[in-house]
Amino acid sequence: MNIPALDLEVEKKLARYRVEGPRGFRLAKQEPADTSGLKLSKEEASALLQFGVDRLSAEQDKLYAQDRWSVLCLFQAMDAAGKDGTIKHVFSGLNPQGCHVVSFKQPGPVELDHDFLWRHVTALPTRGQIGIHNRSWYEEVLVARVHPRVLAGQKLPDARVTKDIWNERLEDIAGFERYLARQGVVVLKFFLNVSQAEQKRRFLARLDEPEKNWKFSPADVAERRHWDSYMDAYEKAIRATATEDCPWYVVPADNKWFTRLIVVAAINRALKALKLHYPVVTEAQRAALAEARAALG
Repeated sequence: MNIPALDLEVEKKLARYRVEGPRGFRLAKQEPADTSGLKLSKEEASALLQFGVDRLSAEQDKLYAQDRWSVLCLFQAMDAAGKDGTIKHVFSGLNPQGCHVVSFKQPGPVELDHDFLWRHVTALPTRGQIGIHNRSWYEEVLVARVHPRVLAGQKLPDARVTKDIWNERLEDIAGFERYLARQGVVVLKFFLNVSQAEQKRRFLARLDEPEKNWKFSPADVAERRHWDSYMDAYEKAIRATATEDCPWYVVPADNKWFTRLIVVAAINRALKALKLHYPVVTEAQRAALAEARAALG
């Protein structure tokens, strides 16, 4: 098994799932069970993922040391699509000092007294960090769009709640992401695309296996009834905000092993493009190092 060759093969498949603009994108055309023809045993998939994780760890070390760029990974998905597991496995090799993980829940009273981007801005990664956001500002054009009561609870002035509010929010998000890209933040957005059938299977597993009961919430089933509305909202959001600088990856999520391979490959590709390196030591610094060595005897 040639792991480096397989890793390169996975990277070549990224274009299939990368969305950089609205050109003909249709979510219904994306196959949640797709593995791009890749067939791996459990052991092979595990070894390949570890290879990608090791690469990511090496790049993170240089990102942290160079202290110029930051990376922001946004994860969006329907319930049981595997966001938590993907984050757990893909980022398992990172130095905790160089990453910042935030899981966004329903906004509280303080957050509702600010604009919808406020709480996300306060959670952005610093230079040299990898930020990992489990859900993101896209909830404001997804759940808020599907459930009008959410928007009604945001205390917006009536004059600002117009028929164009969703297009306006998407425009604001696209502009904000463009701003971040210009400030040296590499924004990578992942939609883990699970099928209804696979979601049902995973829900039943949570009910049937006692150790998974804690993962289940009746609200998950309630949200499932709005599947078509969510798919429509996701498609509109992806079409409106996918750009070359801030792309979306619509990742097949019915096979967890493949989901994780695509996510780690996408992040590694983005980091590789930055041409990261350790800080170059100046002559003055070299002289100071020599003095330090001499002082140490």
